[in-house]
Amino acid sequence: MSVKLRVNGTERDLDVDPEMPLLWALRDVLGLTGTKYGCGQALCGACSVHLDGHVVRSCVTPVRRAEGKDVTTIEGLSPNGTHPLQTAWVELGVPQCGFCQAGQIMTAAALLKAKPKPTDEEIDQSMGGNLCRCGTYGRIRAAIKKAAGTPEGTP
Repeated sequence: MSVKLRVNGTERDLDVDPEMPLLWALRDVLGLTGTKYGCGQALCGACSVHLDGHVVRSCVTPVRRAEGKDVTTIEGLSPNGTHPLQTAWVELGVPQCGFCQAGQIMTAAALLKAKPKPTDEEIDQSMGGNLCRCGTYGRIRAAIKKAAGTPEGTP
């Protein structure tokens, strides 16, 4: 069955089962491998993408739910890696293994869009569903604050 999506600003017509998880449509059909498979149960956040600007877990979101909507992946956040979160991530050395980072950045981007100057509590609440096996939570918070332009943007 054909499903029409707008992924990273480009209209796409996918011949997939509408119940296919969006994650697999992005990774396997479209070749956008920045979005990661973590737990498959929407518990870790590695698969986080934006659907009309809101964070969703693509591992449990059926493609049909994205039909006619804007899907943004880490590749679409900034094609050249210059989004303020991406630069802050690099400057502060946030990633260790890097596996969770795309989901972390996508969740943080939605937070900053909704709350341009978030408090520590707002950051913790928003990012709470994104797990980092390496435990770089302090650097993640610092990078979010740096991207927001707040003075605490140091680990």
